[in-house]
Amino acid sequence: MIDLDTVRATAERLYKALETGDADAVTEVLSPAFVGRTTAGLPLGLGGTYAGPEAMRRDFWWRLGAAFRVRAEPETYALVGESGLQVTGTYRGTARATRRPVEAAFVHLLTFDGDGIASLTQITDSAPWHAALDGAERLGAPAHPGPTVEELSRFEYTVSDGVATVVLNRPEKRNAIDLVMGEETLTVARAIAADPTVRAVLIAANGPAFTVGGDIEYFTSAPPGGLGALAGRMTEPFHEAFRILSRVEVPIVAAVQGSVAGGGLGYMYAADIVIAADDAVFTTAFSGIGLSGDGGGTWHLPRLVGAARARRMYLENLRVDAATALDWGLVAEVVPAAELREHASALAGKLASGPTKAYAAQRRLLRETWHSSLSEQLRAETDGVIATGGTQDATSSLTAFLEKRRPTFEGR
Repeated sequence: MIDLDTVRATAERLYKALETGDADAVTEVLSPAFVGRTTAGLPLGLGGTYAGPEAMRRDFWWRLGAAFRVRAEPETYALVGESGLQVTGTYRGTARATRRPVEAAFVHLLTFDGDGIASLTQITDSAPWHAALDGAERLGAPAHPGPTVEELSRFEYTVSDGVATVVLNRPEKRNAIDLVMGEETLTVARAIAADPTVRAVLIAANGPAFTVGGDIEYFTSAPPGGLGALAGRMTEPFHEAFRILSRVEVPIVAAVQGSVAGGGLGYMYAADIVIAADDAVFTTAFSGIGLSGDGGGTWHLPRLVGAARARRMYLENLRVDAATALDWGLVAEVVPAAELREHASALAGKLASGPTKAYAAQRRLLRETWHSSLSEQLRAETDGVIATGGTQDATSSLTAFLEKRRPTFEGR
């Protein structure tokens, strides 16, 4: 039988640690076997089950804290059974994006084992949380909170000479994608979109594999029946990143090597030009783990390789080598693996010194052609040349042509 004063003190330590953001103190009060269960229907896909202290801290409490400045104010404590503590109270604070108040009653049921808090089940009204976030998108605030560029742990991100270089940097896991990597992909995409100095993007990866796709070890942390919710939380920020990258007004180059699999193909789909190492192998991989797929593949693959080949890649888990990928139009060029990064970097640098406004219009026209009739596309092309014809780059390049010299583009 647990002692009320003892478990109350432990619970209060948890609430204090969460309020102050003390990750070490949070870990100290949680059992290694901790499981958190949060209210279904919470915004940002936060409702669900979290297995392990790290998952609860990183995927729930951290993400909640990124979107809300809220504290739990306990009011009553009562023992439940031989190992449970029921805490009632109120969440109070504001949404960071809108500064609207949050006030929501809660009930927490905590259970304890010899190592600390073994589980926490949260019951709260999700409506006040949604109401506090309402309008965040209209204010330009992120729908999915995430780390800053300075906090990246799964990527290297630099901007130099107009090129934003994005490097997947989890080589010890073959750049497998977990929730953190999904959220950091969104952070990087937002940084690119917000930086007017970026005139081209290079996406590359450290290690022998570009990415093996979803992190199977991370997926197996889901409780029975919880894989779908876990995958859903991961793909939300991941997919938002690809929406942003599809709209940025600069060209994107991807340099891929080794295994390029699963949702990780999405990084390649985001690019306008894909350079593959001669050791690259492409596979959707989803059928092998019983999932339908993410990363935008069901949209991109039929358009890149044709419907029949796309079906084979999905249904048969077909492995496509670099030579076949080039033949099918999945990649633009194949180079020796030892030359990949240098070759792709040179291409990104060349694009960064090109007519940025024209590139932006070209990207938009090529993207929208899938949804336009010929007549609509011709109209869009006319609008495009009117707009780009008024740029400084177009004017100066015509002068350079007449003077028989190479133009210098400034991206204006």
